[in-house]
Amino acid sequence: MALGDLMTASRFSQSTASVSNNLDQLSANGNHVGEDGERSVFGGEAVDSSSNARDYTEEASSSYTAMTTTTSMAYLPQTVVLCELRHDGFEDCIPSGPSDSGLVSKWRPKDRMKTGCVALVLCLNISVDPPDVIRISPCARMECWIDPFSMTPEKAIEAIGKTLNQQYERWQPKARYKYSLDPTVEDVKKLCMTCRKYAKSERVLFHYNGHGVPKPTPSGEIWLFNKVQVSLSYTQYIPLQIIDLDSWLKTPSIYVFDCSAAGFIVNAFIELQENSTSSSGSSMRDCILLAACEAHETLPQSAEFPADVFTSCLTTPIKMALRWFCSRSLLHESIDYSLIDRIPGRQTDRKTLLGELNWIFTAVTDTIAWNVLPHDLFQRLFRQDLLVASLFRNFLLAERIMRSANCSPVSHPMLPPTHQHHMWDAWDMAAEICLSQLPTLVEDPEAEFQPSPFFTQQLTAFEVWLDHGSEHKKPPEQLPIVLQVLLSQCHRFRALVLLGRFLDMGPWAVDLALSVGIFPYVLKLLQTTTPELRQILVFIWTKILALDKSCQVDLVKDGGHTYFIRFLDSVEAYPEQRAMAAFVLAVIVDGHRRGQEACIEADLIHVCLKHLQRTTPSDAPTEPLFLQWICLCLGKLWEDFIDAQMLGLQADAPAILSPLLSEPQPEVRAAAVFALGTALDVGFDTSRDLHGDEDCDNDEKVQVETSIIKNLLNVVSDGSPLVRAEVAVALSRFAFGHNKHLKSVAAAYWKPQSSSVLTSLPSFVVRGSASGYTTPTHYMPHGSIVSSPVAPLIRPGNDSQSVGRDGRASTSSPLATPGMMHGSPLSDDSSQHSDSGVLNDCVSNGVLNHSKRRPLDNALYSQCVLTLCNLAKDPSPRVASLGRRVLSIIGIEQVVAKSIKPAGASTRPAELATTASTSLAGLARSSSWFELNGGGHVPLTFRTPPVSPPRSSYLAGMRRVCSLEFRPNLISSPDSGLADPLLGSSGPSGALDRSFLPPSMIYNWSCGHFSKPLLTAMDDSEDIATRREEREKVVLDHIVKCQHSSVTKLHNQIASWDTKFETGTKTALLQPFSPVVIASDENERIRIWNYEEATLLNSFSNHDYPDKGVSKLCLVNELDENLLLVASSDGNVRIWKDYSVKGRQKLVTAFASIQGHRPGVRSVKAVVDWQQQSGYLFASGEISSIMAWDLDKELLVSSIPLESDSSISALAASQVHGGQFAAGFMDGYVRLYDIRTPEMLVSSTRPHTQEADKVVGLGFLPGLEPAKIVSASQAGNIQFLDMRRPIPKYLTIEAHRGSLTALAVHRHAPIIASGSAKQLIKVFNLEGDPLGSIRYYPTFMAQKIGAVSCLTFHPHQVLLAAGAADACVSIYADEISPPR
Repeated sequence: MALGDLMTASRFSQSTASVSNNLDQLSANGNHVGEDGERSVFGGEAVDSSSNARDYTEEASSSYTAMTTTTSMAYLPQTVVLCELRHDGFEDCIPSGPSDSGLVSKWRPKDRMKTGCVALVLCLNISVDPPDVIRISPCARMECWIDPFSMTPEKAIEAIGKTLNQQYERWQPKARYKYSLDPTVEDVKKLCMTCRKYAKSERVLFHYNGHGVPKPTPSGEIWLFNKVQVSLSYTQYIPLQIIDLDSWLKTPSIYVFDCSAAGFIVNAFIELQENSTSSSGSSMRDCILLAACEAHETLPQSAEFPADVFTSCLTTPIKMALRWFCSRSLLHESIDYSLIDRIPGRQTDRKTLLGELNWIFTAVTDTIAWNVLPHDLFQRLFRQDLLVASLFRNFLLAERIMRSANCSPVSHPMLPPTHQHHMWDAWDMAAEICLSQLPTLVEDPEAEFQPSPFFTQQLTAFEVWLDHGSEHKKPPEQLPIVLQVLLSQCHRFRALVLLGRFLDMGPWAVDLALSVGIFPYVLKLLQTTTPELRQILVFIWTKILALDKSCQVDLVKDGGHTYFIRFLDSVEAYPEQRAMAAFVLAVIVDGHRRGQEACIEADLIHVCLKHLQRTTPSDAPTEPLFLQWICLCLGKLWEDFIDAQMLGLQADAPAILSPLLSEPQPEVRAAAVFALGTALDVGFDTSRDLHGDEDCDNDEKVQVETSIIKNLLNVVSDGSPLVRAEVAVALSRFAFGHNKHLKSVAAAYWKPQSSSVLTSLPSFVVRGSASGYTTPTHYMPHGSIVSSPVAPLIRPGNDSQSVGRDGRASTSSPLATPGMMHGSPLSDDSSQHSDSGVLNDCVSNGVLNHSKRRPLDNALYSQCVLTLCNLAKDPSPRVASLGRRVLSIIGIEQVVAKSIKPAGASTRPAELATTASTSLAGLARSSSWFELNGGGHVPLTFRTPPVSPPRSSYLAGMRRVCSLEFRPNLISSPDSGLADPLLGSSGPSGALDRSFLPPSMIYNWSCGHFSKPLLTAMDDSEDIATRREEREKVVLDHIVKCQHSSVTKLHNQIASWDTKFETGTKTALLQPFSPVVIASDENERIRIWNYEEATLLNSFSNHDYPDKGVSKLCLVNELDENLLLVASSDGNVRIWKDYSVKGRQKLVTAFASIQGHRPGVRSVKAVVDWQQQSGYLFASGEISSIMAWDLDKELLVSSIPLESDSSISALAASQVHGGQFAAGFMDGYVRLYDIRTPEMLVSSTRPHTQEADKVVGLGFLPGLEPAKIVSASQAGNIQFLDMRRPIPKYLTIEAHRGSLTALAVHRHAPIIASGSAKQLIKVFNLEGDPLGSIRYYPTFMAQKIGAVSCLTFHPHQVLLAAGAADACVSIYADEISPPR
């Protein structure tokens, strides 16, 4: 039976274990219903499509149905994107991963303890009654089940002492036992001192039987005997103060007082503890007391009980419980007491009657205690010390039995009453079932014993709780019983499956299970080889380690890691299950050197790599979760562990991992980046001496490091911030290891440059690139490395010693070539003389020279610096901050952040002195690669100070650098005080510690997956489906109305909103299901307004450096929980959730949709559009291609090269045909593309033929016809095109004269609108007939509308929103039916 079936929702296991029929049926039913349901659905479709022979009416109705279905599918896209776990607050959350300390480890007994010594003191004085006792007749006589009057007093007390010793030994066989019979004070003192001496820091048990002495005094003194008792004719009793006893026995200790009025002793002890605590201020001492009765009570004398009933309950609980039960049940007539002494079996053998009774009794008392006691007290009394736990379990029985005789046992710490707990009924029933078999079993030793149904019933009760319970309900009281059941082979599988279901309910459930004491049991089970248990054990360990990482130590100590490596390597397990095994192994090796070593010995690296290698491309793709965790496991295995890194490199791990960087799932890509990043040796492996790895730094290692970095640079423009964040972290490791070389390359960029270099600076980015189109790395244009002023001077062969003019050798400086020293490709002598010392000092200075690492190819270092600067400007705030942290490692630090005002100058007062002499025109000309790559709005400072004093040429360089928003930081600079802290490191590793490296997030974040429920669907999925269904009905209803509407005018203004944007409204958007309009301006401020209630719902900035303006607003997942896509003019896309709730907006994801731009162009003027049908975002602008991004994969799936040199000025994606979109060009061309076709370009036409007649608006006509487009040019003409025809143009409207600024085409209604800079909106139908125009605001006393900046229709209603340059947004409806 499959474990996954049993656990309802997961395809979790295919084990063939046989389990009881009812479970089998339960799971089978749960599964087959779904399958049949699916079959019937698909079966129905198959029948529909295959039946051709029908009469006309049937055909008509079926075609109508098909058409309606197609229509609804086209109009109601089923694609939903960006709703994964990674999108839920990536920017804000700091995932912690499994904890290894604090709250979660509370389940561990703080310090396991053992009772090392037991002192038994018996004051029986047989045949002499104490003076304060009047005995009844018949009276309780038995002591340790021996009648003291059946032999001489001397023999009797000796036998009783020995028997009590044996009874205690059953509970703690390894302790040392000493007993003292009718002792004196001196005897007891000696006994106590000897026990403490032997036990050392272990616990000592002191058992006192005072049945032959007077009751304790009210002050808590107990009575002993005097020395000369034998020679006297009377007995002399000597009191012993508790304070003396306590001082001899010390702590930790446990006392058992079996005498009348024992409560006095407990009270005295508590008082003594309180006094010592208040006087010394120390914490409570570890003293536990068990007393037979309260201060005012005497022990029961009834003959149905033994005289030492309290001791009998504590030391022989089964016998005592059964005798007491028999006397009260219907069995008392059929069962003789003597039979109870003859119960067959051993207490330790659960397959015998006595063993089963003992097992059930343990389960019942454990359960009562766990349900009644506070958890910390339960831990202390029932899990810390085996003997204490046994005594307290048996104490619960003593309370039950003695209360029936009006006697209340007392304990310290005090327990709540448990004698009426309903679990005692379960015990009574189990006892009755077992005892009813007793006569037969005693008579016939061959008779078969029938086990009790107790455990089966309790597991069923637990299962019922699982079906209906939750975190907010009372915990399942059967949990301790589940733990007990794990001991039994016949119930084990079912118990583990139910336990797995419970643990899946959340971390609270795992914590509860661990606090019950599940851990040692499941640890022991890893030694079993039963195949049926493997999957569920892996699942349980996944849940435990997702909560508490500290278990890694126990697993490695017990060799448990090999269990999971074998499972990972097994072929029959599902990938999801093997992903769990990989997770467990990742936690085992996470920061745990012993775990790393053990897994290396068990060949984990090769097991993991084997799973990443597909033998043929046609192999079925591996489960993404499995790939993700294999990568994370490898990354953790060799993190900061050079031996494992070398093994990985020898096994060609980087080459095996690199294909995963293009996997569709961002989590897999991020995990692969993590594994590649941790494979880089940073020098944190403290297990090796500092120079021990010089021999490892061979050509092969350099080659592998180079390939890793190249792979990482290829994914630096990934669409997912999760991946880019990991790239930043991986590059930080590289920057750390190659700190010196990267610093020198960075220094070269900010070095003073001669005028010849100044003129060549802009070409650093673009020269050598004919088309200007960039490589997939996003940040490095073609040929930029080769054509830079740095690269031609650095050749791979130049890594050997190069000697500068001053004769100093710089062993491994990547820039210490003569041509490089002065930064000029011309190598002119004067500059070489003036500048050669600066860099040589900077590089070969002993402060920097902290590693003997060999340099890699210098072009790679240059590319890294460029990449890091781009990461520092990433649209995702988290990635940008990581990028800035990495820059600080190589000596570039952010100065005071500022937002750039479009109009004002960006120079800080501190720079004015420096820049005063430089003309602004000159500054504009000396644009940097940093600005050319899309904006220098992150001010940075270069923090590596020159070692030689700054000269005038250096200051001249400073002036230039200030214009580039980077500046070298002089030692006297007030911005940062002293130089880079990294430079202060003395010695090989010096101050280079972990705190400099930004932490990786993917591992901790991925761990969160396993702490969430894996076996049940989310509770809200039904609600989401219902809401979606309702919305679809509303949309279809509106679409029908739109399609049949006959719009006459559309100038009835139903709302007008002054957005208060300083720069006017740039873009606007109407929400589909609520009366809400969203608007934004040039400064990327976004405001959301409810036009029915005329209230502002929210207002926020798209990002901190809003100097680009918003080019487009779109709604993503329109029919579900919609997200707001905000595309900036620089091509950066940010997507927000909860944007309409004040202050609650959250960034879901952010990425640069445009990569690179054309030569000589300073801004990309991005145009984008979103297509819900395909889940694609199309983006272009002043670049040579159209980028198609799959937002589900968060990946650039296609880059469509443009045929012409003209740039795209308008984009429109079809909302009914997935993959189809149109582009309007600056030269008047309109082209239709379909990314589903191999050639992508479907057709091309030039409807706007005038000079400088660029396309400003574009839209697909309503309906399901493909390729019908409306195009509007700046000159004012609107063209209707059918791109399938040889001559596409079939209708022209001369709408405006030379000033058309906006076009809107309704998705479903036959209506288009155009706006003009000349304060006019015109509305047309699809035949080109004008339906009216809007010139004035009716609410502003016939004031003219502003210059129209944007127009947008409501997706499913005839509503038009118009934004104007005067910051006003108006909403218009057809005057016949203004919707409310």
